[in-house]
Amino acid sequence: MSSRPPPPAHLFSAAGLAALQRLCSGRPLLAFDFDGTLVPIAPRPDGVRLAAAVADDLRRLGLRWPVAVISGRARGDLRPRLGFEPQYLVGCHGADDGSAAVAAWSQPLREWHGGLAAQAAALDAAGIRVEDKGAALALHYRGAPDPARALRLLQALQATLPPALKGYGGKQVFNVVAAAAPDKADALHALLQRSGCDSALFAGDDVNDEPVFQRAPPPWLTVRVGRAGARTQARFALRNPAEVAQLLARLAADGNPPRPGTPNDPRSSPVPP
Repeated sequence: MSSRPPPPAHLFSAAGLAALQRLCSGRPLLAFDFDGTLVPIAPRPDGVRLAAAVADDLRRLGLRWPVAVISGRARGDLRPRLGFEPQYLVGCHGADDGSAAVAAWSQPLREWHGGLAAQAAALDAAGIRVEDKGAALALHYRGAPDPARALRLLQALQATLPPALKGYGGKQVFNVVAAAAPDKADALHALLQRSGCDSALFAGDDVNDEPVFQRAPPPWLTVRVGRAGARTQARFALRNPAEVAQLLARLAADGNPPRPGTPNDPRSSPVPP
């Protein structure tokens, strides 16, 4: 029987700080997921906004290095919640980068969405809310009275997806996008080429961030936010968005990563599974 791999080291450990120093010595692209990474997961996502201090730190970081936000939200929903203008903004888990290709990817999605009308009563009874993001659909079941029942219905709906579409889970949500649409890893690799940067930092908290972690070449620094467990492919971890904010504040202050021995420094402790 193979042993389970250890959880990723904390980013403020000695190994993480060394990796941050190497990253800062070059020209990195700094990229972040939004919900669960830059802001805590909220029961009502429509009321979420980036804290002013975090927005200000990201704005200052953007004067030195390119900053990207790659979110599951639609770009139009995300932009007013940021409080600053990143160099790059990508929505719908990578499917919406603002290009003309989004319309072509969205056509099979529109057709399948129309077919959901026949399931409206069942979706409502199960506590599933359908969010149309344009380039993606999100079927939320956070708050469902019986999450297991909601999940069974979503699994049945997944079986009806045509080859032109693909679906994947998340934190109490099932996402549907065009099979040809890029994911977050595709989006970040494309942004790296556009930016002319030589490496990237990416922080995310959910299963849809794992493609980035899996496909990141060695110079990249990948960070799973939250209780990562042993299944993530990220190299490092932070416990919560508050620790992401600590990292951003220090980088924005002097362009250097936190040093061991600073207040709230967890040293070499791994993030618990």
